Amino acid sequence: MTGESSLPFVQLFTDGACSGNPGPGGWGCILRHPASGSESEFSGGEAETTNNRMEMRAVIEGLRRLKRRSEVEVVTDSTYVAKGCTEWLPGWKRNGWRRRNGRQWVAIANQELWQELDELLQRHSIRMTVVRGHAGHPENERCDELAVAAAALIRHGE
Repeated sequence: MTGESSLPFVQLFTDGACSGNPGPGGWGCILRHPASGSESEFSGGEAETTNNRMEMRAVIEGLRRLKRRSEVEVVTDSTYVAKGCTEWLPGWKRNGWRRRNGRQWVAIANQELWQELDELLQRHSIRMTVVRGHAGHPENERCDELAVAAAALIRHGE
C-alpha cells in the first residue's frame, strides 16, 4: 500500500468523540502537506452516533478533501479503524460485507462507512499509524479538541 515516492506526501491526523455511545458525536482531522508546510483543520458531527463511527468519519472526511492521488500517512488512535483498513476489509468484501459470528454470517457494523472508506483508500497509497489517545501526541490532542467541540455543538443544538 505504500512506497509510491512520486506521489505527494500528506499526513492525515484524525480523532472521533462521542458524548454517550450512542449519542451526539464529533470528528476532527488535520491535513498536513509537509513539503509546502500547509495545514488545514476540519470537523463536524452527528446527533445520534457512536465513537467508532466518528473515528471512521474523521478519516473519510480527511481523505475526501484530497484532490489528487497521494501517499497518505493516516495517524489515528483508533485500532478499530486501523485494523479495519489494513486487515479486515479484504475479508469483509470477499464475504459480501459480512463476518462470522459463531456459525452464522452477520452484516458488519457500519457497513456504509466501511464501503465509503474502502473506495477512498483505493484512491491513495495509505500507511496507517496508531498512536495512544490522550497521551500527549500534539496533533491527536488537537483533533480530539476539534471532535469534542463539534460534539458539543450538536449536543447543544447549534
